[in-house]
Amino acid sequence: MGEFFKRHRIAILAVVLLFLSLLLYSYNLRHKGTTTLFEQTVLTITTPLQRGVDGFVKEVGQLWMNYLWLIDTRQENLRLRDEMAQLRARLSAEKEISLENQRLRRLLDFSEDFHHTVLPARVIAEDISSWARTIVLNKGTAAGLREGLPVVAAEGVVGRIIKVAPNSARVLLITDASSAVAALVQRTRTRGVARGAGDHLSLDYASRQAALKLDDLLITSGMGGVFPKGLVVGRIGLIEQGRFGLFQRVDLIPAADFSRLEEVLVLLEDQQ
Repeated sequence: MGEFFKRHRIAILAVVLLFLSLLLYSYNLRHKGTTTLFEQTVLTITTPLQRGVDGFVKEVGQLWMNYLWLIDTRQENLRLRDEMAQLRARLSAEKEISLENQRLRRLLDFSEDFHHTVLPARVIAEDISSWARTIVLNKGTAAGLREGLPVVAAEGVVGRIIKVAPNSARVLLITDASSAVAALVQRTRTRGVARGAGDHLSLDYASRQAALKLDDLLITSGMGGVFPKGLVVGRIGLIEQGRFGLFQRVDLIPAADFSRLEEVLVLLEDQQ
């Protein structure tokens, strides 16, 4: 402490003298009516200092008010961000509900064209690999499902149930290599077998003499005992006629978009 006073003794002495002068000046103001030479000198010396102090106090006060205003603004911005996030989440949820209602309405309209009992189900898992193409539904034997029942969407044929548990069922998609659906070309009535080929279908046994066209619609023929007649299978996407052979190569684009499949219908009645 002594070292501090020794190092700054001049500044400390000046401050003490200034303080004593201000006290004396204040005393004289209260007890004298005229201004002395000493008071004039003190007033001259302290006026710039007083102005500086006043300016400094005002600046500090202004900065403090601005700081408080910035804090309030930041809190308001955070509150508005939270409200905006909540509104966006609510809007997204309402949009999702609206889209789901549209899909369910399409399924309902589609089911009204059938004279069969149908059960709506939701897709809860999928297995689309090089080994198998299947999906899993959230309904099982507890809801009346069994192996072999056909599964459809509003767009067309999806597949058939191959495994069933009390509360779930596995569906083999028509695009699986082991899947085959008896079908016919709606325009020409040409019969064939729509067989799974990974991401598309191929129409086997399409006669070379059949006048097929691109975009011709394929529907189920009702043969085979699984799918009722008239369900949309897909459209012709490729036709190739070789120089030899009895049949032409026909590739089909599935009607159902399996990558976006969320709700399906299971036809409960035995299609015999």
